[in-house]
Amino acid sequence: MAIEIRLDHMLLERKMTLTELAERVGITVPNLSILKTGKARALRLSTLDAVCRELQCQPGDLIIWVDSAT
Repeated sequence: MAIEIRLDHMLLERKMTLTELAERVGITVPNLSILKTGKARALRLSTLDAVCRELQCQPGDLIIWVDSAT
């Protein structure tokens, strides 16, 4: 089982750069990059809230579960 972060897909759909999102949310680009690449071990709900607010999406649009057994 694996959790996949689809931040890169949402940024492409919204035609927004990681830098632009970082400025709008108030998070550093390196920290957002860690989230984007799936290397984050935790995610604050306040961060998720801010990202969803700026991308105008639902948490389920950003975070999906992928069955790694297949």
